Amino acid sequence: MTGLALTGLTTGPSQTWGSIRLVPLIRDEPIEDLRLNAHLYGDELSVVSVGKRTAYISYVPHAFVATWAGDDMPAAAYGTQLVSDKPPTGISVRFRRRLVRRVAKDRLRFLPLHLAVEGYLALHFGGPAIAWEEWSQRALRTGLSPRSEDTFAGAEVRGLQDALRVFEIHPGQCGVLVYVADALASAFVVPHPDDYRALHTTLVQDMYGELIYLYGFLGLQVQDFGRRIDESQVRSLADLRVQARAQITEWADFHDDVMSSGLLGADDHAFTKVYQAGRFTLSRFLPSFRLHDESHIGEVILDDLGRIAYLKTFRLSQGQVRRGHLLTILAAADWNLAAAALTQGTDEAGLALRLERHGFGYLLRQDILDHYRASARRTGRR
Repeated sequence: MTGLALTGLTTGPSQTWGSIRLVPLIRDEPIEDLRLNAHLYGDELSVVSVGKRTAYISYVPHAFVATWAGDDMPAAAYGTQLVSDKPPTGISVRFRRRLVRRVAKDRLRFLPLHLAVEGYLALHFGGPAIAWEEWSQRALRTGLSPRSEDTFAGAEVRGLQDALRVFEIHPGQCGVLVYVADALASAFVVPHPDDYRALHTTLVQDMYGELIYLYGFLGLQVQDFGRRIDESQVRSLADLRVQARAQITEWADFHDDVMSSGLLGADDHAFTKVYQAGRFTLSRFLPSFRLHDESHIGEVILDDLGRIAYLKTFRLSQGQVRRGHLLTILAAADWNLAAAALTQGTDEAGLALRLERHGFGYLLRQDILDHYRASARRTGRR
């Protein structure tokens, strides 16, 4: 699988609030034998142990619990579990063995979006596999450790919380596409309408990128798409119904072909299988990191027919895309700086300075980096 297709899901009419546009996704038939519910944490910090001396640390406001049935029988959602209203007296630390953990024979706990972000942060994490002379001893010993990226909580995206509170949830709605200033921020799909109603408000606890936060901060207004009814073709209620359905279809086609094409139109995602649960497969995916293209990372659960049962995505900023692009071209060239520079139409100095600008200067030997800086000053290159 290299692309995403919302098979079995229909695009509904969008709703707008300031800069926020929510586009509902409605299932033709709900998936009954996989159900999701949220587990909310009162802790402020979560630590995932990934080795004897290594830990992945993050703030985890909630986890998803997937419940599946092995015999295609309907599975009931547990519902959202709430903690006490009393705030914790201090920071507590919760240790987890894995980001995905089986908590019962037919229940799986995983941290929403952390699978996807972990995949991005782990991109070529080991660093140079060959001790080329340009790389520092630190790069050869520890690779890209430590690696970090900044994100914003949904509660910090202006207007999102209000939009989620006032927007109508459609009958049969099993997902939503979130736009800020008509930039696709995230996609969220669950198996069943009851799951969506239980998890609708968790969107404000999700992570969003710098671009989405900025668009929300600017308060750019989006316009609702007007519907045009050809009055000359309306002679009865049945005619009006035909015209209304045509408008709904026209909007859905425009949305799917144009507005969401950066995610759903991409056919070069790289998928990594994480867990198999009955007839369902949990995977995460990364984009191709093409410069200036819209890029999303995410995680998905597919059933045995290839239908999306669960989907959650995160839009990368252009800075994050450029960092992913640099690491990808280096890995493709076996971390040979000269060979990688050649693929980019530049020289070693140009690529080295680009690495420094994007926070990877520590990978290069200091004397080599100083030499490239001096060369750039002499030639007037930045």
